[in-house]
Amino acid sequence: MRRPSGRIARFRRRLHPGRNPLARTGDRLESLLLLLVIAGAFLAVPFAAAFGSDTYAAQTVRAEQERATRHPATAVSLAAAPSQTYSTDGAGAPADQTTVQAAWFDARGARHTGDVLADAGSPAGTRVSVWLDQHGELTSEPLSPATSAADGVFAAILLWVAITGSLAGLYGAGRFVLSRLHAAAWDRAWAEARHDSRF
Repeated sequence: MRRPSGRIARFRRRLHPGRNPLARTGDRLESLLLLLVIAGAFLAVPFAAAFGSDTYAAQTVRAEQERATRHPATAVSLAAAPSQTYSTDGAGAPADQTTVQAAWFDARGARHTGDVLADAGSPAGTRVSVWLDQHGELTSEPLSPATSAADGVFAAILLWVAITGSLAGLYGAGRFVLSRLHAAAWDRAWAEARHDSRF
């Protein structure tokens, strides 16, 4: 129970040295840097929130465009899928799906062929759900509202972390410089004391 209170007390002294006669100019500069970091972290919140909101709005527009230009279809595999496949991460773990040649028809009735994902070991003639663009070519599934919202939240968090991380790095660099200056001052004071003690 004492350790957290001690840490809090040290943090408070570092944040606000007050009129402590032992506080050096460097300690007050470090306190000022810490205050700037904390204030910057709070001020970054509305900017990060606005950035996340803009990202969400852009992703929502993109999702609407994709839903307007893409539609689901069914492809039929032309060959049996391999019974076992291996991932490309080097671990050799079996994968649930693999690519297989398949055929499908677009909205105009034109036949297309290409590689689609199918369950490993599925026989030829397996029906596979796919998404097609306006030209009947394979494409990805449109963005969902949940994905758009998640992208907005992630963008806001990422920006806030980037800003606070930069401020924390600035504070760390400032502390390093101040500690070097303090050490140099102690060395000079110690050298002067030793010099005076000889006389």
